[in-house]
Amino acid sequence: MTEPTARITLRPAELVGLAGIVAVFVGLITLMVTRELIFSLIVLGGAFVLGLITLAMLMLAVTPNRPADGERQPDTLND
Repeated sequence: MTEPTARITLRPAELVGLAGIVAVFVGLITLMVTRELIFSLIVLGGAFVLGLITLAMLMLAVTPNRPADGERQPDTLND
């Protein structure tokens, strides 16, 4: 069995980091506009959750699924 590459191992950290960057950006914009710290922290948390869910759903849509055990690849069905 082969070991997973560093890219595959770090993918969840990349998604959380990117969602965190988006959340900080949205939180800072909210803080500059409203000047209310509590409200901007609430918006930051909501943006983090929504960003994480959105990125996870996009990764599910992009990542191809491997066939289940015993199934053949779609290109070998006509053989």
